[in-house]
Amino acid sequence: MKEAPEKSEKSIFSRRLMHTRLATRAAVILERVWPLILPLLVVAGLFASLSWFGVFRLMPDAARLALVAAFGLAALASLYPLRFYRAPRPEEIDRRIEAANALVHTPLQAQTDRPVGKDDGFALALWREHQKRMAETLADVGGALPRTGVPERDPWALRAVVALLLVTAFAYSFGQRGGSLEDGFRAAALAETVPPRIDAWVTPPAYTGRAPIFLTAENNASAPVFTVPEGSDVTLRITGGSGEESVVFTGRDGTARDIAQADVAQPSPAPAENAPALPRQFAGKLTADGVLALRAGEKEMDSWAFAVVADKPPVIRFADEPKRAANGAFELRYEIEDDYGAASAKADFALEDAPPPDARPLYGPPEMPLSVPRRGSGGIAMKATRDLTEHVWAGSRTKLTLSAVDDAGQEAKTETKTIELPQRPFTNPLARAVVELRKVLSLDANQKRRVVDLIDAITLRPEDTFDNPTHYLGLMAGRTRLNLASTDDQLRDVADYLWNMALQIEDGGLTDAEKRLRQAQEALKQALRDGASDEEIDRLMKELRQAMNEFLREFAERAARDPNLAQQEFQPGQELSQSDLERMMDQIENLAKSGNRQQAEELLSQLQDMMNNLQARRQQQPGEGGQESEMRQQMNKLGEIMRRQQETMNETFRMDQMQRGQQQRGQDRGQQRGQEGEQGEGQQRGQGQGMTPEEFAEALKQLQQGQGQLQKDLEALMKGLEGMGIQPGEGFGEAGEAMGEAEGALGDGDGGRATGEQGRALEALRRGAQDMMQQMQNAMQGDQGGGEEGGRQQNADRDPLGRPRATTGPDFGESVKIPDEIDVQRARQILEAIRKRLGNALSPELERSYLERLLKLD
Repeated sequence: MKEAPEKSEKSIFSRRLMHTRLATRAAVILERVWPLILPLLVVAGLFASLSWFGVFRLMPDAARLALVAAFGLAALASLYPLRFYRAPRPEEIDRRIEAANALVHTPLQAQTDRPVGKDDGFALALWREHQKRMAETLADVGGALPRTGVPERDPWALRAVVALLLVTAFAYSFGQRGGSLEDGFRAAALAETVPPRIDAWVTPPAYTGRAPIFLTAENNASAPVFTVPEGSDVTLRITGGSGEESVVFTGRDGTARDIAQADVAQPSPAPAENAPALPRQFAGKLTADGVLALRAGEKEMDSWAFAVVADKPPVIRFADEPKRAANGAFELRYEIEDDYGAASAKADFALEDAPPPDARPLYGPPEMPLSVPRRGSGGIAMKATRDLTEHVWAGSRTKLTLSAVDDAGQEAKTETKTIELPQRPFTNPLARAVVELRKVLSLDANQKRRVVDLIDAITLRPEDTFDNPTHYLGLMAGRTRLNLASTDDQLRDVADYLWNMALQIEDGGLTDAEKRLRQAQEALKQALRDGASDEEIDRLMKELRQAMNEFLREFAERAARDPNLAQQEFQPGQELSQSDLERMMDQIENLAKSGNRQQAEELLSQLQDMMNNLQARRQQQPGEGGQESEMRQQMNKLGEIMRRQQETMNETFRMDQMQRGQQQRGQDRGQQRGQEGEQGEGQQRGQGQGMTPEEFAEALKQLQQGQGQLQKDLEALMKGLEGMGIQPGEGFGEAGEAMGEAEGALGDGDGGRATGEQGRALEALRRGAQDMMQQMQNAMQGDQGGGEEGGRQQNADRDPLGRPRATTGPDFGESVKIPDEIDVQRARQILEAIRKRLGNALSPELERSYLERLLKLD
């Protein structure tokens, strides 16, 4: 029983001692081998460091081979010390353990020694007891750590420099210019090139407003197909590589074309013989679907597929028939559509009757550029107004064609319309004759002799023809200038002289004021389109105000001299005060400065329409408007009927609500007085107290009588319209029927049904009013010949501000639109924030450039 534990303890001791001896043997081997192999490791570390730094790749072959040979000899030399290596013996291991643990009497050796001499039982027992005691001293024995002695041999720790260099080179080898261990054994011609860096992007045309697409960006790396506009520029920039890369574009039909290499600024010093390739850049245009491939020899490095969206040609069409504006200017309404916005548009004119082949015209066709809608504004109708009354083609039959061109150079045209260009009406016979002379001369300079003869005919009896001697002298001066004119420029001066003389004969200097006003308006409109600075807008607004004041002053002087004109212009409800104009011009200026240029331009167009209305009223002849006055009276009557019908409906609804409230209070008498009082107050708001049944019946009777009277007044209005030749529409008939139903419902005490019928009558009156106004406009245009005065009479039912008069019935949504002040204030705050950020000197250059572009936007 006692021998078994002893054997177990002995076994454990033996295993522990064996492990200690193995660890000590490994330590002794390491401390003997390490100093011997350290030179070899230093040589290998230096070789790897130079390889990973790419030194061998940059060296010529001779130097590279010499350096590799030197490293080889150094490696062989570092192997020589290995011949001095000797393996440790067991007794050396035991001595090392005893020395490391400070053991006395060699206890390890005692475990393996045997007594000398004959076997003696007592001696053996004594020896075992000695071994046992020595073994007890080995209970906590441990192995020894290696002591290589390298610090004594390398007191400056140069070996650490090699290790640090090796780690740094290893990390550098993962870069673009890092080398490999094979560089030392590879010829320069076959050396591995620097891995190329590829940057590829597509720049759409500037007019598309699309941002560049970076093909090599991480978020675009998995895109199968890139959709780009037609005409986009594709650019590939390669840094590094072999320098033999090429870029090929293969179309959908299989045809391939090389993308040319663009010129890139190169460094002034010439590159070394084996230096990496300099950056190369390839650029081309994308005009069709296909695949762009980057190749290095026969190997394809990368590719990108493109779907090219074709640039559609613009579309331009007439939105309305060309017509004469209220002030005599030529007015066009048109629509332009383009996928990226049209670049320019114009109106082309040509005479319907072509001049003779030998004709010598002094002037070309009129020029009328058209404004184009902003990108993304949709197919909105645009309006262009231009005064062509001074052109020699005014009053002639011309062919009109609109054309639009986009930024890609594609052009679109409308159908050709034959129109008569508006001309300035002249009431003075002499002025009309002078204008005709000017037209004959301007259309064909070969008719000079004929024009002189016509002047002689006009001045044959001056006492019968001329009321003002100044006009006679002016015309004779024009004849003299015409006789002396020999060049086209001199003839054009004579034509301009005749035109100015006709204006002087007709109405003096007011035309100059109109011209200055129109020029100021056009200059401001063009500045808004071009994105002029705030200083330029201030200057143009000052010129517009001066021209406006001068025009109004001369207009007032003419009205003071002509009582009929004053009475015609300033009827009640049609006054145009200067404060109205000042308020509109202030709004235009504020909108322009806040960046809302488009609304400022629209408001300026509305201001032009107002002035056109004023000028058109001035051009009307005495005695005009008899039928117009009668029609206006009918419109006033209709407006009064609609107003009374609205009031009757409101009163009926109030009475019906009152009746329902009284019935509800009768049913809820058990409720609390507080609730009863609140309900009564809500139902009888504005009445103070309820009504007795007798008072309620009397009120309904009065409403019934009033409704019946409205029906009779409508019937009288319809008869009056028939007498003027205007057929009342279905709306008036439906309104009369609804009025009768409402009258019956009021007689029955049914306020709810009466309110519904009154609402139906009011809606029918609105439809009838719209139909009646359309018929009146057609009748007025027919009476005045349609052509010249149609544009003026079309606005006869509006005040000088272009708004529907208060007595012409409902506004059908054509009132002047004033921009929201909240939008203006918000835009102004944004602009102030941009300017403040731009004034910060610490802002990055990229951000400052972006903010400057924002301020330059229209």
